[in-house]
Amino acid sequence: MILGKIVGDEKRVRFNVPIYCTDCKKSVPGRIVSGEKYSQTKAFEIELEQFKKNYLCGICRDKKRCKKN
Repeated sequence: MILGKIVGDEKRVRFNVPIYCTDCKKSVPGRIVSGEKYSQTKAFEIELEQFKKNYLCGICRDKKRCKKN
């Protein structure tokens, strides 16, 4: 998953951040990728925290979509 902006040939930084679904609490596989400059900013930290608070796994996201229809 990519957070923030990666400009041109900017170096990409990968983070192994534990992410869990906010609904079923399952661990979500994968890494967070961001640009080197953006990953050192306060905005990145805020965006990452918001992402972790609102993340839904694919199963829970689909359940939520079906309830709307």
